[in-house]
Amino acid sequence: MPEYEKAMRPEDITRLFVERSNAGDAAGVAALYEENAVLAYPPGAQTVGREAIRALWERVLAGRPRFEPEEPLPTLVSDDIALTSTPPKDGSGARAQVVRRQPDGSWLRLLDQPEFVSPAR
Repeated sequence: MPEYEKAMRPEDITRLFVERSNAGDAAGVAALYEENAVLAYPPGAQTVGREAIRALWERVLAGRPRFEPEEPLPTLVSDDIALTSTPPKDGSGARAQVVRRQPDGSWLRLLDQPEFVSPAR
C-alpha cells in the first residue's frame, strides 16, 4: 500500500477525501477510515470495515464523479474523539463524521454519515 499523507487535524480528512476521490483512488479514500469503520452508505444501508469501504468506493469512483470541497462547520473535539461536519452546497441536509486520534497523532474516520436529509415537514 502506498504511503499516504495523514490527516493531522480532523478537518484534514475532508480535504484528503476530495483529493483522493477526484483522483479515482479508492484505496486512498479507504485509508482515511479505521479498520472497523462504519459508513452509512449506500442510502438505507451500512458498509462496515475498511476493505468493504474500499470496494464500495471502487464502484462509486468508476463513474468518475467530481467532488467539490465544502466549507466545514466548527469541529467538536473531546480528547481523542472529534465530530466533523459539512453542509452540502446544495443545502440538502448535512454530512457528519466521528473521527478518532490514532497513536501516531493522526486522525481517521470511525463513523461516517455522508448524507443526512432532513425529513419533510
